[in-house]
Amino acid sequence: MKILVCISCVPDTTSKITLTDNKHFNYDGLTFVVGPYDDYALSRAIELKESNKAEVVILHVGNINSDPLIRKCLALGADSAIRIDTNPIDSIQVSNEISDFVKNNPFDLILMGKETIDYGNGLVPGLVAANLNIQVFSPVQKLLVIDDKLELEVETFSGKATISCNMPVVLGCQEPIAEWKIPNMRGIMSARTKEIKVLPDKIYESDSLLKLELVETKRKRIMINSENAEELIDILFKI
Repeated sequence: MKILVCISCVPDTTSKITLTDNKHFNYDGLTFVVGPYDDYALSRAIELKESNKAEVVILHVGNINSDPLIRKCLALGADSAIRIDTNPIDSIQVSNEISDFVKNNPFDLILMGKETIDYGNGLVPGLVAANLNIQVFSPVQKLLVIDDKLELEVETFSGKATISCNMPVVLGCQEPIAEWKIPNMRGIMSARTKEIKVLPDKIYESDSLLKLELVETKRKRIMINSENAEELIDILFKI
């Protein structure tokens, strides 16, 4: 089984986001991490590698600044990594780059997070699957390989659905599909010798960004007596 794990690199959730003008984020001093939902996808892929002798390949659409985070994914147990050398602009551009790569390098299973935590639109899994004309399920909370099929637990608007499907398929992952893993020293040392293959982008057209605007959240600290539940209820209804 060949598994492709697509990862994003996003600002840490504790980062203070500012703008340099009305179109661009200020990246100075920001700490970047692998997208948390992508971490779940990678962790499950590593588990499948250990139990099913699968090959795990990392794919990232981004620039050289992402290499340390890609190296961390290799330290967790991925076999190889590819970086498509471009600045990710939007979901359409990223999904087209992923799809083009997969068309020339088929995989049985394509895993990624259900969404990134910077924009959070959750479009990439569906767009990639549409480009490849294969099935997609998201968000997936459980993934089992049974013979040559997959058994999934998918979150729906009305609860959870258990689904059996064939491969190839694109899955957008979230907790509790696996537990996050921490690289050990052996993994860190072996990752140093693994190649990150860099490929040129296809120069896809992307949306034109006209303006960015940060909305400041105003939080009021109000102390309410534990015996006065009605006052708390009134405040919550006004939010």
